[in-house]
Amino acid sequence: MTRQFHSAALLLSLDLIGTLVFAVEGAMAGAQNNLDILGLMVLAFFTALGGGIIRDVLIGAIPPSSIRDWRYPATAFAGAVLVFFEARMVSHFPAMLLITLDAAGLALFAVAGAAKALDHKIHPFLAILMGGLTGVGGGTIRDMLLAHIPNVLRADVYAAAALAGAAVMVLALELQARPAIATPLGITACFFLRMVAVWRHWNLPHVMAR
Repeated sequence: MTRQFHSAALLLSLDLIGTLVFAVEGAMAGAQNNLDILGLMVLAFFTALGGGIIRDVLIGAIPPSSIRDWRYPATAFAGAVLVFFEARMVSHFPAMLLITLDAAGLALFAVAGAAKALDHKIHPFLAILMGGLTGVGGGTIRDMLLAHIPNVLRADVYAAAALAGAAVMVLALELQARPAIATPLGITACFFLRMVAVWRHWNLPHVMAR
């Protein structure tokens, strides 16, 4: 039996840190598309919280945490406000720094999403899928709102990294590792795989045109 991911404080911390990282990323995408402050806040909200909302609905955690707990939308909107008032500074961040922050947010959300699914007695295999969904769902919604093909469907090892990180954590729990050990293992696996994929320009196989 998978060990209960019992640290609510740790789960909340992972969620809020990932929320801020993805909110800033979503708001930056809005700024690059010349949206106003409301547009930035909408993109920040859905980029940061969209995946978690979908996950919570699917696992029966109703209402979703991001609607029940004011700290989630407040954190997302804070990220949008930061980008709005410090857009010049944020726009000059090195590309690798942004990629690193994105990989960190992906890892945090993937592991937190799988952990919450386990807490709601979801089968470990499906918990891994919920972790992947939590990690990539918000970015997919962001791209759709901006009328872009979701980046997760066509570039780099992104969703695969989220699934790998969630799988490492779930497997560690299955092997009776403590959550305090399984969690950083999953985060590290996702983050490392994502960064190596960017460095080595790895992509999943594409359909070969005939």
